Amino acid sequence: MRHLVILGGSDGTVSAFRAARRLGLATICVDMRPDAPGVAEADEFLHLSTRDVPAVADALRGRAGLAGLLAPGSDINLPSLVELARLLGLPCGLTDATLRASTDKLHFREVCERLGLPGPRYWAGNADPALRPPLPVIVKPVDSGSSRGITICREPGELPAAIAHAKEVSPSGRAVIEELLTGEDLCAEAMLQDGRIALLGLSRRVTAPPAVVAVGHDMAPADDVLEKEVVRQLELVCGDLGYRDGPLNVDLFVDGGQVTLVEMGARIGGNGLGEALGLMHGVDTVEATVRLAVGERPDLTPARRGPAHVRVLRAPSEGTLVSIAGLESLPDSAEVVVVARPGDHVVPYTECRAKLGYVVDREPADLDALIRVDVR
Repeated sequence: MRHLVILGGSDGTVSAFRAARRLGLATICVDMRPDAPGVAEADEFLHLSTRDVPAVADALRGRAGLAGLLAPGSDINLPSLVELARLLGLPCGLTDATLRASTDKLHFREVCERLGLPGPRYWAGNADPALRPPLPVIVKPVDSGSSRGITICREPGELPAAIAHAKEVSPSGRAVIEELLTGEDLCAEAMLQDGRIALLGLSRRVTAPPAVVAVGHDMAPADDVLEKEVVRQLELVCGDLGYRDGPLNVDLFVDGGQVTLVEMGARIGGNGLGEALGLMHGVDTVEATVRLAVGERPDLTPARRGPAHVRVLRAPSEGTLVSIAGLESLPDSAEVVVVARPGDHVVPYTECRAKLGYVVDREPADLDALIRVDVR
């Protein structure tokens, strides 16, 4: 029996565990949390920190049938993925340059700048404060994900607390300040094959201001000119980084026809975006990513081209989750991932890790009307 090791057990890994099972692979979940959503989906659980590479390597070394590694849904486990692949002699499509661009937002800005691509004015923590871009700005950790530590500042007095907050959640203690971009806030989910974009889905974020975290995504075929420009920029960046095969998740803005890449991750997007890309093109992109992880070449030939929508299940208030009612009212075509259980402590959805789950379908679900989340 071949085994796939999945680093992390967050909600963003659930679809990968299920895809591996469909492909006849046994799965091993590595996580510090025994109650992580992926643990219940896995065949085996290693109660270890994904960042403790020597301990994980020792636990896996010499295992029969070890076929591959995967770190979906978040950039935080990509460094461990690359190091473990080298130590264990397993397939890995990430170059060192791809890894750095995926895990260091400041370095990604520098890559885009070097390639002559549009970008916001930005300021790094070790630069002259006089060079900070004019307000409004967005302050964020250089190397954290899941929308943690992000603050929009419109007044000078807001900056010190925002910078301190971003550094607090940054593993390296660094923050970056960027000019606040305007225009359409989009997410690009893509699959690369042989250095070319084989599949692309552009989605519009659905937000509930003033929070910046997305409560959903609407993915649909876009204007040909826009898609061609996004493809051009993505292939230029990936070519420079030496990234040729695999999933890609990119945040971008479009304003007046100008495409500005904001940040990238060489992995399946969280919040159901990987599943949405597959639904849009009629290709199981999560299965394709699993195949790549075990050294196989997936078929990425699209079978359709239509819309796909993601909506996040979320708690109305902080407390103990009693129940999530109404899921049976969703269409049979909907893919539903629920990661919270009755008795769990839940909080309002201000960052991605606070979600209760998500729904992916060809039609946008009105979860507020269909689903009742009871919290006490």
